[in-house]
Amino acid sequence: MSEYWMEEMHTDGYKVSWKITRILNEEKTPFQELSVVETREWGRTLVLDGAVQITEKDEFIYHEMIVHPVMYTHPRPEKVLIIGGGDGGTLREVLKHEEVKKVDMVEIDERVVENSKMYFPQLAQAFAHPKARLFIEDGIKYVKETDEKYDVIIVDSSDPVGPAVELFGLDFYRNAYKTLRDDGMIVVQSESPVFFQDAFLKVQKYLKEVFPYKFVYLTTCITYVSGPWTFTIGSKQYKPGKFPDDKKLIDGLKYYNEAVHSAAFALPNFIREML
Repeated sequence: MSEYWMEEMHTDGYKVSWKITRILNEEKTPFQELSVVETREWGRTLVLDGAVQITEKDEFIYHEMIVHPVMYTHPRPEKVLIIGGGDGGTLREVLKHEEVKKVDMVEIDERVVENSKMYFPQLAQAFAHPKARLFIEDGIKYVKETDEKYDVIIVDSSDPVGPAVELFGLDFYRNAYKTLRDDGMIVVQSESPVFFQDAFLKVQKYLKEVFPYKFVYLTTCITYVSGPWTFTIGSKQYKPGKFPDDKKLIDGLKYYNEAVHSAAFALPNFIREML
């Protein structure tokens, strides 16, 4: 098949283009449009509703940064809940922490999981881990109804459209709070503060209403929209910022380290002014 360009619209005035060398799969799931393509620059790429979710070459940045800052801040993250993250990358990173005893993962779209198993085995291998349990159901419903209690909740959602809209809502955060233990923490991907400022600020407002402590931190996900990408932690007790003296960094990480942990919480002035 000849190469062609895929366009990803971010706003009415901004889009990016990707050189596609091969389409591996295209389908309409019960929840969204799903594609797996080969790109010239970034290798295999998962696309949901026209937006790039992960690429082979840079997925480690997002997955390491959504997981390790909160996992290293909580002193005993033994029981973890992941909402979303159907590609398996967040699960892979959580399982690198030896103190973890159990990880429950709730993904609404089984087809994301199955496509990851087929096309992204370096991520999906985590599904077979004996500490992991996968539930194919609505994460919003799960946190509302479960009797389980967790140390850490990680919300690895797509953008606030389609099935992910309510994962950015106040009711979801209230139910997540009740699902956490007395010293529990939640981390959510909270969008670009440049291109999706409304969504970013809504997350800040709602988490601040629910949790005693809230912290924003940054990374740069190369294949997402330009500029900083944010994650936000809601905490009942613990305050991130400094890498803990009593913990040892996991070997083999490609992006996250002790200095990155501290630096990620240093916010530029324009974001501090938004908050």
